Amino acid sequence: MSRPEGSCACGHIAFVVEDFPNNVTNCHCRMCQKASGAPYVTWAEFPASAVTWKQAEPTWRASSDMAERGFCPQCGTPVAFRYNAGQDIDLPSALFDDPETFPPQDELWTASRRSWSRLNPNLTHHAQDRVEGK
Repeated sequence: MSRPEGSCACGHIAFVVEDFPNNVTNCHCRMCQKASGAPYVTWAEFPASAVTWKQAEPTWRASSDMAERGFCPQCGTPVAFRYNAGQDIDLPSALFDDPETFPPQDELWTASRRSWSRLNPNLTHHAQDRVEGK
């Protein structure tokens, strides 16, 4: 596999990943909906050590008491998510130069999905997180 790369809308925040993702998921939680303005976000989760910010790092802000979200300070594109106690960084799969590189494997927080947003029948669905109740 070549080293997949991606960037925000203006190109100020660019990244390269060194490995395959731990998982790729469509997240329908209300935080992702509010942060993106979309019905869900497809996240590719990588060990933080596998993600290299090429020229600038995102600006981070707390989105809850347990996580923060990174965004481009120039164009505002949401570019990352990470749990405070975690070792992983989630990157939106649509930001990769080839958005087809990492297709979703499952769908999380489907209990929060919008009624007009259809679930992919070919994926596993979780009403909350993979470990229900988490």
